[in-house]
Amino acid sequence: MEDIDRFLQEDLGQEGDITSDSLFIDEFGTADIISKEACVIAGLEETKKIFKKLGAETILKINDGGFVKEETIVAEINGPIKSILKGERLALNFVGRMSGIATETKKIVDKCKLKNPNIKIAATRKTTPGFRKYEKKAVLLGGGEEHRFGLFDAVMIKDNHIKSIGSVEESIKRVKEKIHNKTIEVEVENLDDALIAVKMKVDVIMLDNLKPLQAKLIAEKIREINKSIVIEISGGITPQNILDYASFADRISLGYLTHSIKNKNFSLEIG
Repeated sequence: MEDIDRFLQEDLGQEGDITSDSLFIDEFGTADIISKEACVIAGLEETKKIFKKLGAETILKINDGGFVKEETIVAEINGPIKSILKGERLALNFVGRMSGIATETKKIVDKCKLKNPNIKIAATRKTTPGFRKYEKKAVLLGGGEEHRFGLFDAVMIKDNHIKSIGSVEESIKRVKEKIHNKTIEVEVENLDDALIAVKMKVDVIMLDNLKPLQAKLIAEKIREINKSIVIEISGGITPQNILDYASFADRISLGYLTHSIKNKNFSLEIG
């Protein structure tokens, strides 16, 4: 079952929209989806799929990734009124959630690029279960990076791996013996471990939960030895402190982009 079918099933259950089904037969209607605040739009492609599955046509007035002002009509829906009403809440949930993420991502990306034009802002796996691909897509639409999607597409040696194995060096060694075609990233919290990771030629070193000055000093030491290693900052990053790291990081990843964003407000109004 596709995601959208599953989401519709959650709303409709076995009996369907009992309110609309009791009020309408086959009446045709037109509805507008309207942004109630300025934002970067995301989720309209998914909205189109929702209404298509329900037998209605969607005409997009703007593409995902575009910026709209308050009270802008972003899509027009044509079809049976019952179909429009069945898809209303799911469509608004999609566009509200995804637009909130895209808008905040764009805001943070733009702010950080003023300090460092080469900085990359990335999401993490701190996402809503079952909705990750849409939240990650919204980050991309806002100008960010999705980072790794799951546990399968890149190696990330984290603190609990290292504690369980016993050392950064042994952890990297074991991974390199088995993995040959994936990016290898290691999370470190001090200079000694960072230098070990540099020596063992990992692809990315994540400086985790470090104060800005400490992180900057370690980043400088890493680049003195190997300028090609990507330096990522993560852990405790917020919109309030991100600029403290932006000048010297190659990439900053923050769960805030997907776990703490307020939805943007949209309405669906039948004409």
